[in-house]
Amino acid sequence: MEFSVLKERALTYAKYQEVNRFVAFGSVASAILTTQGNVYVGISIDTACSMGFCAEHSAIAEMLKHREVQIEKLIAVTENGEVVPPCGRCRELVTQVSPENYNTQVMVNADTVVTMKDLLPFDWKPTVDKNW
Repeated sequence: MEFSVLKERALTYAKYQEVNRFVAFGSVASAILTTQGNVYVGISIDTACSMGFCAEHSAIAEMLKHREVQIEKLIAVTENGEVVPPCGRCRELVTQVSPENYNTQVMVNADTVVTMKDLLPFDWKPTVDKNW
């Protein structure tokens, strides 16, 4: 599946909406393609006290609900279609879910795809021990 398809899926949900003065959601949406060929989409939740979470976390939660752990491709977009790279917290979650996710292809801007390993060149986790 091409990144363009994943981007369109994410854009379907990238629609900013305020719930109240403390909570908004949908400023970013993320789509992940698993190695089993399934697509999961998540949205960001923004809160006044930084208790929200990123769209990638939301998509990973959906993936885990379906008992999958390996991600082939990942993309995150804003409502206007801008591709944004995953933050450090998201990079960390992706690689902690499965060591194979170091190979995940990540679109970091409109013209660039890198692996998660490229985004975490000096990761603290042991890459040899795959039993964590």
